[in-house]
Amino acid sequence: MTTSSQALQVLSQFQTTAVETCFHDRHIGPQILAGLDGKNWSLQDYVARGGYQALRKILTTGMTQDEVIATVKESGLRGRGGAGFPTGLKWSFMPRQFPGQKYLVCNSDEGEPGTCKDREILQHNPHIVIEGMAIAAFAMGISVGYNYIHGEIFQTYERFEAALEEARAAGFLGDNILGSTFSFQLHAAHGFGAYICGEETALLESLEGKKGQPRFKPPFPASFGLYGKPTTINNTETFAAVPWIINNGGQAYLECGKPNNGGTKIFSVSGDVERPGNYEVPMGTPFSTLLELAGGVRKGRKLKAVIPGGSSSPVVPGDLMMKLTMDYDSIAKDGGSMLGSGAVIVLDDSRCMVKSLLRLSYFYMHESCGQCTPCREGTGWLWRMVDRIERGEGRESDLALLDNVAENIMGRTICALGDAAAMPVRGMIKHFRHEFEHHITHKTCTVSAYV
Repeated sequence: MTTSSQALQVLSQFQTTAVETCFHDRHIGPQILAGLDGKNWSLQDYVARGGYQALRKILTTGMTQDEVIATVKESGLRGRGGAGFPTGLKWSFMPRQFPGQKYLVCNSDEGEPGTCKDREILQHNPHIVIEGMAIAAFAMGISVGYNYIHGEIFQTYERFEAALEEARAAGFLGDNILGSTFSFQLHAAHGFGAYICGEETALLESLEGKKGQPRFKPPFPASFGLYGKPTTINNTETFAAVPWIINNGGQAYLECGKPNNGGTKIFSVSGDVERPGNYEVPMGTPFSTLLELAGGVRKGRKLKAVIPGGSSSPVVPGDLMMKLTMDYDSIAKDGGSMLGSGAVIVLDDSRCMVKSLLRLSYFYMHESCGQCTPCREGTGWLWRMVDRIERGEGRESDLALLDNVAENIMGRTICALGDAAAMPVRGMIKHFRHEFEHHITHKTCTVSAYV
């Protein structure tokens, strides 16, 4: 077998078909995944669904930059990559009168364990991202953009390149778009699978051809970003939400969700459910409803815990999670966790929380870029201590030490990877301390089986 065929064989396992993950009738009021069947990704199909009407509306009706930004602000759209920062406010930070080059960047470096939404948007509805980026570029007076795509989904990168060629040929990208004075050049770039490049400044370093390591902030990308120029970075799903907002109005989008949490959100539900997959539902949907859409807990078992926003968010006990709604405020204020990227990992009562934490800790140790001492050394310490406890060699002092190490990592690193490694540890110990104590005292697991 040749090297190229071996590479294709490895990459094929990451190719998305979405037969079970997003092509179903269990979405609630979908805006991004509506009408998709896996074959209708092309420009012709997108236009037939009303695509590029939002961009045409802006460029042919005299809608101003300020009006576009005001509409996005009114919508309550918040960043869908994890931070949840208000999108319209971020766009307003861009110095529109800056005399030099400015850049727009889409963060499609989807590497958070449990998250698989962005790749399916790019694979099955790429033009909605292109249109969203073009609208954002118009609003901020930007003429050049890049979509940085995770390196392990190369076929998705190729699909996006094909969509770019279609958009250019049809006049939706390039010079004097749709006969207007607005010009926007959009390019695709692929990474090589480094989790750290999901951090926006590490992504910029990688785009510049350098090692993907986070930058010190300030300065922030809005003033010193790609190639040292003002840059705005948003997530794939964030850009994909923009055309609907322009077509239907900011208020209509806000009413799809709840105050301060407008619109729909795609949740990647995985773990111990009967129907894992991507579910687009209005923000503020009860978790119990989302769980029901996913077929409930597998085999009728009891819900034990949920990691609501990707592996970096603190775990929430099942009983508490059933009382929460799926929006930034409820998960943070009432659940003590984060909505994050919307990767909902469901754990049933057969799961050993010590072993679950061991897997997460190993991931963050492996993905630390090594730039910061607390993260480089601390993630290794966390993994080794959890591994010791899981193997039945834990010490009585380990839990206090684990919590202390995690506390000393948080807030002491250049980027949030250190926090991402520490928060699962603190959350697991807080809510499931008895399981860790049982491992240490009895050298065995509290659950009868781990599957």
